[in-house]
Amino acid sequence: MDRLRERGVAVTNAAGIHAPSIAEQVLGSVLTFARNLHEGWRRQQRREYRHYQAHELGGSTVTVVGLGAIGHAVVDRLQGFDVDTIGVRYTPSKGGPTDEVIGFDDAAVHDALARTDYLVLATPLTDTTRGLIDAAAFDTLPPESVLVNVARGGVVDTDALVTAIRRQSIRGAALDVTDPEPLPEDHPLWNFENVLLTPHNAGHTPDYWPRLADIVAENLSRLDAGDSLENRVD
Repeated sequence: MDRLRERGVAVTNAAGIHAPSIAEQVLGSVLTFARNLHEGWRRQQRREYRHYQAHELGGSTVTVVGLGAIGHAVVDRLQGFDVDTIGVRYTPSKGGPTDEVIGFDDAAVHDALARTDYLVLATPLTDTTRGLIDAAAFDTLPPESVLVNVARGGVVDTDALVTAIRRQSIRGAALDVTDPEPLPEDHPLWNFENVLLTPHNAGHTPDYWPRLADIVAENLSRLDAGDSLENRVD
């Protein structure tokens, strides 16, 4: 970066292009647990036509950790589901699309977790967020809560998660990312019926290249006009 800066070369990235697909996967995970669709799938595999209990998403509280492009997209897609939303971000004074916005203060975070039905992790992995959802966090979350992680595996203490699942301290988890990653074949997370695992796949979309091209085209226009570049990182 220093060498590029010395030569006057601007650097941009593709931040935000995965937000729609990841947000849709989050919503799919939340609705799967809300309606217990994974239990329906298991009964179909056994050709077992027998009713089971389900929940409703409406009236729930969804806490979204990280209010970047992905977090915003998740909250946008929750509109119309009659849920309360809490956002967690580094600078809560900036506000956000959620009903309530808090920072990473321990007391504020645990107060939010105690009210959370669905916890969505969409934050970068930093010194602040590494191990954020630890044993104490699982103790604070209600037993009916569901964890959805589309951030990085290191945001969650994996051993604490396994313990919480075994003790039924939470209702389940949908994990697109894990720590370690890839998850070893003998890891206990593979064996829980209330854990949905996908191989860091939430960002996949056939629209990846068109969205990338849109950013490049927009920045070419801005460069010609002498305007500031989109997604500049230097």
